[in-house]
Amino acid sequence: MIVIDFRPVFLVIGLLLVILSGGMVIPSVIDLIAGNPDWAAFAIAAGFTAFVGAAMVMTARTGAVTLTLRQAFLLTTLSWIVLPIFASLPFMISDLHLSFTDAFFEAMSGITTTGATVIIELDNAPPGVLLWRGILQWLGGLGIIIMALTVLPMLKVGGMQMFKVEGFEAQEKILPRATQLAGALLIVFIGLTVIWALMYWIAGMNVLDATVHAMTTIATGGYSSHDSSVGYFDSAAIDWIATTGMIVGGIPFLLYVQILRGRSAALWQDSQVQWFVGAVCVFVFTVTIYLAFSGTYPVLSAFRYAAFNTVSVMTGTGYATTDFGQWGGFVIVILFMLMFVGGCAGSTTCGIKVFRFQILFQVARVQIRQLLQPHGVFIPYFGGRPVDNTVATSVMGFFYLYALTVCLLAIALAALGLDFVTAMSGAASAVSNVGPGLGPIIGPAGTYASLPDTAKWLLSAGMLLGRLELFTVLVLILPGFWRG
Repeated sequence: MIVIDFRPVFLVIGLLLVILSGGMVIPSVIDLIAGNPDWAAFAIAAGFTAFVGAAMVMTARTGAVTLTLRQAFLLTTLSWIVLPIFASLPFMISDLHLSFTDAFFEAMSGITTTGATVIIELDNAPPGVLLWRGILQWLGGLGIIIMALTVLPMLKVGGMQMFKVEGFEAQEKILPRATQLAGALLIVFIGLTVIWALMYWIAGMNVLDATVHAMTTIATGGYSSHDSSVGYFDSAAIDWIATTGMIVGGIPFLLYVQILRGRSAALWQDSQVQWFVGAVCVFVFTVTIYLAFSGTYPVLSAFRYAAFNTVSVMTGTGYATTDFGQWGGFVIVILFMLMFVGGCAGSTTCGIKVFRFQILFQVARVQIRQLLQPHGVFIPYFGGRPVDNTVATSVMGFFYLYALTVCLLAIALAALGLDFVTAMSGAASAVSNVGPGLGPIIGPAGTYASLPDTAKWLLSAGMLLGRLELFTVLVLILPGFWRG
């Protein structure tokens, strides 16, 4: 029986809780200025969260902090469970008075940048709550980028070892290097958020709306300050700003850091970006042609709505400008498939990720050539580099587990009495961290409020699994993890 030292894990989680409590102070101040009594709810939640976080830090200090492989798995999963628990406190204490189930669902959806919501009448919600939802997705988006570049490659989850950053080869270098990288990514993240907030404001949003939407656009989270999402503004300029922002959020953020360091060509030379942008263009063009020729919209309007909603679904953002469930079966099938795609590895997007489709394509191509030339030697390549067999195996295992997880979750939801469309699209949306599903209940025009509590817990588990790339969570239930 192996003994795991939990102190480094609790130390980092404690630090994250302190950061989360700092985030709660912002909506508390906003509500206090607006004269809304919810400022006290955020202040109480911030004080309690800071106290628990500081206590964990004080009791878990160990001097030099190093992480073993098992500690890294524990830290990653526990962080994404503990943080939503504390992030749910303002939703329960505020005038919303959400139950713990609803509050946890909302917080998990926020931190995992899923965007599914149980809150009704967002248009009348206090500013602090709206801002808090945006902050959750912003922090979650930043956190997943750092994790994707530091922890997941070390854990070799689903082929992510291909993106190991130089300097992370040894475990003792993880935290120091992660701190340096987090600083650079934080600058990029803040810079992009400020730019998009200014553009939204210039396009006609008020300061609160611009801030919330800027945070959730760059984080590809999809939380809005209005029930009808971005469609509330009915503005072509805002739609195109959001569409561009979602694409920016779907590109590896490490490339932006390289651009700041003078390597501007890195962005266009990256094969992931080429495939991602290419896929966006193909599917937007396809949906545009269908909407125009079917008479749903004039050509320019068809292009605008197709671009916005296609990019929103593919990147897992979950914004909506209209109920695309009414566009017909052809478009619904395309958008349902795009739920699984996601953006690039190292971005804020979710889903399977473009690089895995690239590797799977290369593996299939090699297999076909091998059939034609049985004695030939063919090697799959990614980004000009040969793909190791362990990477290919990891990617294929990830595809299998991803499909199995969606199917099992859909079956569990159907067992609770949900119809096929709601169960299937809800499972796909949760695991892919998209947000809205299909149908009248959880579609772009609906919410998850009416679902039974058991379904919300199942969907919350699906969000966690999808956000942490499945293996990171599932490995903890294996007896061998604890035996050593």
